[in-house]
Amino acid sequence: MAQLYYKYGTMNSGKSFEIIKVAHNYEEQGKAVLIFSPAMDTRSGKDEVGSRVGFTRKAIPVAADTDLYSEVLTHQPADGPKQIYCVLIDEAQFLNRGHIDQLTRVVDELDVPVMAFGLKNDFRNELFEGSYYLLAQADKIEEIKTICWFCDRKATMVIRFQGGIPVNEGAQIQIGGNDDYKPVCRKCYKAAFAGSKS
Repeated sequence: MAQLYYKYGTMNSGKSFEIIKVAHNYEEQGKAVLIFSPAMDTRSGKDEVGSRVGFTRKAIPVAADTDLYSEVLTHQPADGPKQIYCVLIDEAQFLNRGHIDQLTRVVDELDVPVMAFGLKNDFRNELFEGSYYLLAQADKIEEIKTICWFCDRKATMVIRFQGGIPVNEGAQIQIGGNDDYKPVCRKCYKAAFAGSKS
């Protein structure tokens, strides 16, 4: 029985690398997968998933109005033999509620497992829309762990930097890499803003 998996972690926890690894494992057995990535994230190219270790894979871009169920259905006829064995989602925090509902249909109606990878909380330590609905709807939730940028504790949050200064105000979504964001533990997150009004 297919399930909806939500695998979350902070920046630098290896989420995109995990997608590439899972895809390889399926394809090595002759089982096709579909990989989706938000259209707004073009760091590796507009139709690619890229990991910090240098691996990339082609992905189908997801816009706000993309119907993920219909996209999968075009590759997986409801009344034909199975053609897609797994759906993989990169940067799932950027999905909207409708996308999550569509992914539950892929699992429940097409019997295709979906593995969504993404951040849980933003730089203000608030949930993204996609994360919120994945936490509510996923059959299985797993944390992908990494360490704090500044100490040896487990990272659970991210800090956004502007000009080398930590900030906790601004638009929720701003695509960036290591220069813009750092994974941190709760203690280091609080220390970064100690004495600030925000």
